[in-house]
Formats: sequence, C-alpha cells, structure tokens
Amino acid sequence: MNDIPKKIALVHEWFSPRSVGGAEQVVRIIDDLISSLGSSAELSALVDGESLNRNSWLFGRSVNTSFIQGLPFGISHVQSFLPLLPYAIEQLDLSAYPLVISSSHLVAKGVLTSPDQLHLSYIHTPVRYAWDQMNTYLARSTLSRSGLGPLIRWQLHQLRQWDQLSAARVDCLLANSRFTARRISKYWGRESIVVHPPVDVDRFKYSEERSDYYLCLCRLVPNKKVDLVIRAFNALGLPLLVVGDGPERCYLERIAGPTVNLLGYQETHIVEKMMQECRAYVYAGVEDFGIAPVEAMAAGAPIIALGHGGLLDTVKCATKGIESATGVLFRDQKVKSLLEAVIWFEENELWKKMSSESINKWAQKFSIKSFTRHFELVLMEAWQMHLNKLDIASSDPIVFKK
Repeated sequence: MNDIPKKIALVHEWFSPRSVGGAEQVVRIIDDLISSLGSSAELSALVDGESLNRNSWLFGRSVNTSFIQGLPFGISHVQSFLPLLPYAIEQLDLSAYPLVISSSHLVAKGVLTSPDQLHLSYIHTPVRYAWDQMNTYLARSTLSRSGLGPLIRWQLHQLRQWDQLSAARVDCLLANSRFTARRISKYWGRESIVVHPPVDVDRFKYSEERSDYYLCLCRLVPNKKVDLVIRAFNALGLPLLVVGDGPERCYLERIAGPTVNLLGYQETHIVEKMMQECRAYVYAGVEDFGIAPVEAMAAGAPIIALGHGGLLDTVKCATKGIESATGVLFRDQKVKSLLEAVIWFEENELWKKMSSESINKWAQKFSIKSFTRHFELVLMEAWQMHLNKLDIASSDPIVFKK
C-alpha cells in the first residue's frame, strides 16, 4: 500500500473561540493521525481566531483563510456572512495538495479540487437549517419575525442548490452516523461510509450510585427541544437540572416549574460529576450523532432520549432487553411520549437494573482510538484506489494522427 502524501490539506469551516465542539475535536484527531502517519496537515478555514490563542491546540499554527477573515466582525460573526460563505470557500487555493481532507457541517466540502486530487470529506451533517430543520429554526428566528422571512427562505433555497452541487465534487464521503448517511443519500444522492466521531470517553469515571435528579445538558436552541423536557418534568414533579446556555434560556426559565433548575454554563469538572451521579440523562432533540449522550454513558448514566437520529446508533433501548440496555428511547417528539418513558423508567427502577459498568463499556465503542483506527483504514483504502485510477489514466496509449 502506498504512503499518503507528506503534505495534506485539512479544511474546516472556521476556527473560532465561539465555536469549539465535536466538529473541532474531529479536526484535531485527524490532525494527530496525519502526524502519526509521517505527514503534516496544512490547515485551511474561512476564518481563524484560534492560532493566536495560547489555550488552543492551534496556537502557533499557520492557517490559510478566506477573505471573510478581513471583513468587519468576520472572525467573531462568520455565520452572519452566510450568503458569501459558499463563494468564499471556493476561493481557497488547494491545488498544491494531492490529498485534501475536509471536515464539513456547512461549506467546507465545497473546496475546489482537480481530477488528480483526492478529496475525502467527513460530514457532520448536511446543513440542518437549510434542509429538514429549516422551519424549526425559522419559527423562533428574530430576523424571520421581523419581516425578513421571505428573504431568508430565498437565501436558504440558494444554499440548498449549492449544497447539493458541491457534494458532487467530493470523491469519498464519510458520515458520522447512519442517520447522517441517510440524509446525505436523500439530499445529495450520494453513498457514504459511516465512521462514528471520536468521544473522549476515557475522562469519565462511572459510578454505580445514582442520585435522584435527572440531567439535560445541551446548547439552549430551538431544535434541542429542551422546552419539551421541561414541560414533561413540570408534569412529573421530578428534579431536573438543565445545563447549558443559548438564546432559548430566558424562554425556558419562564416555563420552568419548581422542580426544574436551569444552571447555565458549568465547568467541565462539574458536568462530569453531574453525569456520574444523575439518575439518567434526558434528551428530546434529533441529533446527527450526539456526543453528550455518549459522554453520559461513559459516566455510567442511563439515557432517556428520542428514538430518532444518531442516538439509534449509540443507545441500546431497554425494550429490547434490560440486561444489555443503556437507556430508554421514546417514540415521538411529544411531551406525552417522554412522560410515558420516564414513568416506565421510574416504576421499574431501571437505574438500579442497568449496570453503570456495562453502560461505560458500551460507550468505549465510540472512543478516540476507535475513530482513529476506522478513519485511517478508510483513508488508506481511498488513497490506494485513487492511485490505481491515476495509473489507469496515465497508461492510456497516445495515438498520433497523420
């Protein structure tokens, strides 16, 4: 098998202190993998606000950026320039790299490459707010309510067209879950390889002793459906801790009953302790993968979550056998459905019957080591197939005409 090139282009949407999450973790792990294979990754992004941050893994790194970097508030509010982002990503010059790897949840996959280059793209999601969750996002959008709804919908219509067109340029698509793979197939008409993202499961300790409170941890935005969780626990009268911040916080505080406590942002060590002690982790949104539920399982916590999206890959439902279960999945994104799941969980005292050790062991399937091994295998096979195609193309006979 041929070695990968010494220099590889690694592209991500943006590097910003305002956006550090699972997608950035994937880029970091891929960067480490490339180094371990004896190559070096040269980074590109629309904007870079991290290479001067001493606390960032990108400190001191050189990042090739787009013209958005020089626009007023371009670094801090890159998403505000959404109509320009497809054009901006296409201006990045990656022609010097035989191998291009992109990490994409918006436009990174749209970089331009030639037939002699291999472009492998890890897809976190086809743009949620342009496709199936558009109406959810727009329902509570301030801009939409201010009379700009038709303009925003037109811009998203344009983005959908570009999104589908640019997907056709990628040679090899990787999806972070089976759900994302189905969305890729539906919206882009492409097949993809499922490689679950890396979760730092080793930083958690599991505890067999569970407390009496339930935990909901996520960004407080409409599509996470935290309001549904709060309304259910208002009706149940059971203690619920909500950790996270976002534009929905004031609204959620208004509807929260006496047993629901919104704690806002919490430090990592506090979150870890909550996950290790909570009776169960509760989630009602549709996730492409869902890193927080896997982290909760690594801490030994059972999951009560909507049985849709990426959580079908990560949670083993108790209805199929309590002994091997890691949680309970409810059917519909409705308060009544969640109520029934929590009541069943309580009546059967499932937190006592589900082994925290077994739940933690299951979570190890989604470790950084597992991701690295799988991603490397796909990368090397894709590179070998690419070289084989180049050999065939270069062996075509030259016919001289008289």
